[in-house]
Amino acid sequence: MLKIRTLKPIDNLCDYTFNFCWNDSKLQPVDVIPSQEDTSFTYADLVAELRAGRNVCIEGDTGKRLAYGVGTDIKHMGGTGRTEMAGNIFVEGDVGPEAGMGMAAGSLYIKGDIEEPLGNILEVTSDIEGYRKFRSITDLLSNGLGKDTLKNNSLSENTLKLNDGILRGTIGSRCNWQGTVLVEGDVYNGTGVLMQQGTIIIKGDAGMNTGSHLDGGTVVVHGSVGEFSGAYMKAGRLIFLNAKGYVGAGMTGGTIYSKKKSSTSPPAAKTRLEKDDIEFIRKNMETGRVESMLYNKYEPEKEKEKFVKVHMRDGSIVMRKI
Repeated sequence: MLKIRTLKPIDNLCDYTFNFCWNDSKLQPVDVIPSQEDTSFTYADLVAELRAGRNVCIEGDTGKRLAYGVGTDIKHMGGTGRTEMAGNIFVEGDVGPEAGMGMAAGSLYIKGDIEEPLGNILEVTSDIEGYRKFRSITDLLSNGLGKDTLKNNSLSENTLKLNDGILRGTIGSRCNWQGTVLVEGDVYNGTGVLMQQGTIIIKGDAGMNTGSHLDGGTVVVHGSVGEFSGAYMKAGRLIFLNAKGYVGAGMTGGTIYSKKKSSTSPPAAKTRLEKDDIEFIRKNMETGRVESMLYNKYEPEKEKEKFVKVHMRDGSIVMRKI
C-alpha cells in the first residue's frame, strides 16, 4: 500500500484526469504533490498504484475532487474510454466536496467526515472497523452489492432508489445497466455523463452538464437543468422542464426534450414531435396527451447541402453542389 501524509488538504488527489490537464495546464501528472511529509510522490504515482489494483492510504485531510474518474481508462489520456479495475483509497481524515465524481470502480474508506456534494458514490456498511465505506454507483449496478449492504438507500433487481437527501453529481457515470436509478430530490452536475444504457429519473432539479456525452439510455429530470446539458450527446434521450442556459452543444446524436423552449447551441435544432415522442413524454413526465404535445424537441441539425454560383458563358448562373 502506498502511504502519503499530507500537512494540509490537497485537491485532486487520485484524480485520473489530473484536473483535466488536457484543458488546464495548472496541474500535470508529473507534478510532485505539495505539503507531503517525508515523501515526494507525484499525482501520477497515486493513480498508477490504483490502476495496478493496489491501495493508497492518505494520512490527513483531502481537498476537492478526491478520486475523480477512478476506474476509467480515460480516452483523453490515450486510453480506451472503458471502465477497468481499481484499488481502494483510505483516508485517515476528512474529505472535501466532489469526491468520487465520475468514479467507476474501487472503494473509498474514510475515517472522518465527507463534504457534499458527493460524486458517483454510495455509502455501504463497512467491512473495516473505524472507516466509512463508499462504492461507485456504476460499480454497484454493474457488479452487484456482493457482501455489502446499502445504507439509507435501496437496490432491488431493476431499481436503485436514492432517497437519503444527499446531493450527488455524475450519478450513473459510464453506466451500462438496463435498470432504473430513481433520485427523490435534486442532483448536482453531470448526471448520466457517458451513460450507455439504463434510465435515471430525477424528481427534482439537476445541475450543469446533465446528460453530457450521453451515449445511450435515458435521463429524465422533473425540474430544471443547468448550462451545457446534452452537450456532445451521441445517443439516448434527455428530457426536462426547462434549461438554465444553452443545451445540445456539439451533439452528434440523441434527442433532447424540454417543456419550455430552450436556447440551443449548434448543431442542436428544433425538430418535429412524432407519435412515439409524445408517448415517451407522457410516460416519463407523467403528463396528459395534450400537455405532451406542447414539449419542444431538439436533435442535431442535418448538414445543409452547400452550393456555389457558377457563371456560364451564356451569362446564366448555375448553382452547383459542392
